[in-house]
Amino acid sequence: MTFEEAAAIPFGGNTALHFLRQGNIQSGQKVLIYGASGAVGTYAVQLAKYFGAAVTGVCSTTNLELVKSLGADKVIDYTREDFTKSGETFDVIFDVVGKSSFSGCMRSLKNEGIYLQTVATPALSVRMRWASMTSSKKLIGGTVTPKTENLIYLKELVEAGKIRPVIDRRYPLEQIVEAHRYV
Repeated sequence: MTFEEAAAIPFGGNTALHFLRQGNIQSGQKVLIYGASGAVGTYAVQLAKYFGAAVTGVCSTTNLELVKSLGADKVIDYTREDFTKSGETFDVIFDVVGKSSFSGCMRSLKNEGIYLQTVATPALSVRMRWASMTSSKKLIGGTVTPKTENLIYLKELVEAGKIRPVIDRRYPLEQIVEAHRYV
């Protein structure tokens, strides 16, 4: 893989892998990824598919085709449709950007479902803790510590063609300020 592809793995790939493993994702589960076109989401879609899940990706209109190309079985444009109002339920909901409706996600999660959240604010952490104590749902948030074995695992998946890094733009080092602004 190129240096650019290798550089795209540690944050997005490691974060997605960590949370999907924490959620004990299983083959045959229905998994929704909210923020499916970003650094974490692109890996979450691919890894969930690799683990055998039926994946619904949520993203903007601009990224519908990208998310489909990553293997999502269904893609929802959040600018046109609120997945929490469809009545569909999921085994796992993974909000990788912290922008979905928590109460809506709880309604869209099956009784024994798992909610994964990478961007848990203090207020959301309290709501998650309360929901986990008062329901049969499992709620997981927190931080990710990079592990060498996870990076090696991801590298092997990339080299085997099972997943691929998604790179939106490339910047020379002299344009690091512009790159940071874009992110």
